[in-house]
Amino acid sequence: MIQMSPIGEQLRNWRQRRRLSQPDLALDAEISTRHLSFVETGRAKPSRDMILRLADELDIPLRERNGLLLAGGYAPVFAERDFGDAALGQVRTAVETLLAAHEPFPALAIDRHWTLVAANQAGSRLIEGVAAHLLTPPVNVLRLSLHPDGAASRIDNLAEWRAHLLHRLRKQIAATGDSELIALLEELRGYPAPPATHANSSELAVPLVVRTPKGSMSFLSTTLLFGAPRDVTLSELAIEIFLPADAATVERLRSAGN
Repeated sequence: MIQMSPIGEQLRNWRQRRRLSQPDLALDAEISTRHLSFVETGRAKPSRDMILRLADELDIPLRERNGLLLAGGYAPVFAERDFGDAALGQVRTAVETLLAAHEPFPALAIDRHWTLVAANQAGSRLIEGVAAHLLTPPVNVLRLSLHPDGAASRIDNLAEWRAHLLHRLRKQIAATGDSELIALLEELRGYPAPPATHANSSELAVPLVVRTPKGSMSFLSTTLLFGAPRDVTLSELAIEIFLPADAATVERLRSAGN
């Protein structure tokens, strides 16, 4: 049986992770610093509403909010459904419509561990030619990108793209403290690393430059999230959109789709 840390200790850890002082958090949550101190030290038992209020001010992910409620002796309030659940049918349709509408440009749907949930045809073409063992479900997009048997050998600016992905992953770990992401980061760091390069100061963002049978293609990426989610699965779903960074990529993508 997993031993759960006391609710007060967990809240203190989240506050420290967010680099907030007790007075700052107490002011934001409209409670006294003394009461917050009592909660963190276990001298006062927080109510269900108090846990949710503090979690909201600390921007704690919904999955972890459920864990806090359990630690405080309360039932979770945020549902967690499989992406294939009928209750998420409308969301699933919206995601599939968005991915299809982005053709002929690549788009992927991933969960919080960077597991591939769905992809459009252009997105699927980005991962063509990788080793079969990397395509065995669950498929991890970061592993697929940086593993030497994956897409890494076809990424022209691998050093720069690798640094960008690892930076994003470190920020995600800082925000969530997720142990699975920590393990993933250690794994990715163990892959062969190309020599460091100096970023082109004229570029507005880090591109993904990948070689394909149609020629080299350059993409800029952006991430779409669902606003104000009340479901754990939905809160952890992200849409990775790849936009062509130059006219040559646009033409090659349209040609590939024909």
